[in-house]
Amino acid sequence: MEYIKGRGAQHNTHNRFLQHSYEVLDDFLNYCAIENENSDDNKTSYLEIFPKTIINKVKSPDIGASFSMNPYQGCEHGCIYCYARNSHEYWGYSAGLDFERKILYKNNAHKLLEKKLKSRNWQAVPIMLSGNTDCYQPLERKLQITRKILEVFLKFKHPVGIITKNALILRDLELLKELASLNLVRVNISITSLSEETRKTLEPRTASIKKRLQTVEVLSKNDIPVNVMMAPIIPAINNHEILPLVKKISELGAKSVAYTVVRLNGAIGEIFSKWVRKTYPDRADKILHQIEDCHNGTLNESRFGVRMRGEGKFAEQIAMQFQLARKLYLKDSVLPPLDCSLFDKNQTNQMSLF
Repeated sequence: MEYIKGRGAQHNTHNRFLQHSYEVLDDFLNYCAIENENSDDNKTSYLEIFPKTIINKVKSPDIGASFSMNPYQGCEHGCIYCYARNSHEYWGYSAGLDFERKILYKNNAHKLLEKKLKSRNWQAVPIMLSGNTDCYQPLERKLQITRKILEVFLKFKHPVGIITKNALILRDLELLKELASLNLVRVNISITSLSEETRKTLEPRTASIKKRLQTVEVLSKNDIPVNVMMAPIIPAINNHEILPLVKKISELGAKSVAYTVVRLNGAIGEIFSKWVRKTYPDRADKILHQIEDCHNGTLNESRFGVRMRGEGKFAEQIAMQFQLARKLYLKDSVLPPLDCSLFDKNQTNQMSLF
C-alpha cells in the first residue's frame, strides 16, 4: 500500500483484546478504486463518551504526578512513537490508524472535575492535564473542553500541570496568566526536534516547530513557567539535537528540560517498525538496533526505573548530553513548585458571611 499522507501509523494492528480481526486486501482496494476513486478519504471521526469519573490515579513511580485527567481518547496528532496508542485497544479499537482517526471526547469533563474537587475527601494535589493524549489536539479548537477545565481549576484555585505540543494553548493565555499569578500552573511543551522535516515525519498533524518555539517564548514572557519535554529521544533520528535544542529553548525563556528514551511497548513496536522501514529505509535497521541497545536487546521495555531513561552505553551518552546541556544553558533556572495552599473547596467569599 502507498504511504498514507498526514498520518503516523500506516496500518491498523490487531487489538490484543479481540479474538477476531479483519484485513482489507490490496486487490479489494484496487477494485474499489475503479468504482470509487476515493475509496479511503482518510477522515477523522469523533464519538462522545460519557464517563462517570475523570481523575485518574497515577501508579507509575516514573511519572512526576499523582493524578491525571484526559478529556480526549485517541489523538489526531498521529505521533508514531506515542505510548498512548496502546490505551486505544481498551476501547475496542486498533493502536494504529484507529488511534489517529477515531477520537473519543468527554464533553462533561469539566463537570466531573468540579464534582471531584468538591468531594469531602479531596485534598489539593497537582493534577496533570493530559498525560495520555494531547488536551489541545485539533478537536479542542471546536469543543473547548480543556478551556472549561482550566476555568474550573481557576475557580477553585487548584494547581494544574499541562502537557501539549499544540500552539492552540495560546488561545487560553489570559486564563493561564491568572493561574500563573497564583502559582497554580506549569506548562510542559513537547518539542522533539528543531527540524521541521523531522517533525513532519514523526508528528504529522502537530503544530510546526516554529509555532511551538513561539509558544515557549510567549508563555515565558507572560511569567507562565515552561518545561520543555524532548520526548522521546530516538537514536539516529533526533539524538544529535540535544545541545542545540536545549540552547534554543533556554534563550526563549524555558525554565527546565526533561527527556525520555523511546520505548516501543505493545502494538507500538509493530507500528513503529513498519513505519520506520517506509520512512527511513536506508537506516531503519540502525534505528531499531540502537533502540534495542537502550533496552537490553528489546524494543519493548516496561520495567519501572529504567523504561523512561534506558540503559547501556547509548542511553548513558544521552544522559550525559542532557547533563551537559543543563549545565551550559539552564544552570540557574528554577521551576517553582505549584501552590496547593490556596485551594478553596467551598468557594468561600464575602457573601458567605451573611
